[in-house]
Amino acid sequence: MLAVVFYFVLTLIIPGFGERKVNPVSYVLPFSFTNQDGKQVTEKDVEGKVYVAEYFFTTCKGICPDMNNNMRIVYDALKDENDFYILSHTSDPETDSVAQMKHYADSMKVDTKKWIFLTGRKDSLYNAARVSYTVDDPANNLLSIDDQFIHSQFWALVDRNGDVRKIYDGLKEKEVRQMIKDARKWLKKEAKKPL
Repeated sequence: MLAVVFYFVLTLIIPGFGERKVNPVSYVLPFSFTNQDGKQVTEKDVEGKVYVAEYFFTTCKGICPDMNNNMRIVYDALKDENDFYILSHTSDPETDSVAQMKHYADSMKVDTKKWIFLTGRKDSLYNAARVSYTVDDPANNLLSIDDQFIHSQFWALVDRNGDVRKIYDGLKEKEVRQMIKDARKWLKKEAKKPL
């Protein structure tokens, strides 16, 4: 009994004591994409922030509209959090030019300083999806880039350190709600200081 009381006291006086440590899924590598306003966005712009990354394309008639309707739930729940962002990457940069992304962003009627729509080079976008965010199978990199097409409903939640904490199915309401809870939890945590 004394050991239980001692453990409980330690959880109260030592920050983080008793929390289960879970290794990140992956971490975000440096990137540079272009947003809906034609401005470059890099990992430095979201450094120290919590964000969710997704892939979609503006002409999608399949899962993307449902997925972005669910992302709207996330946006509405977390838009007032100073350090929370949504990065929506295109999986079809040949169609989704800056102008097309701007048109799409305007149709969503969201604050594009909080929900950012990104385009860029296909190989860079796909590499980020597979290596940084792990929302698509890296084995697909073996195909010619011209023959590849990402159509994934998976989202990556990234913490303040640039670590991917968990992958969620953006088509499942239960997972969307869980992601909102998890994002709030990560927003309460400070970024680790570099050694």
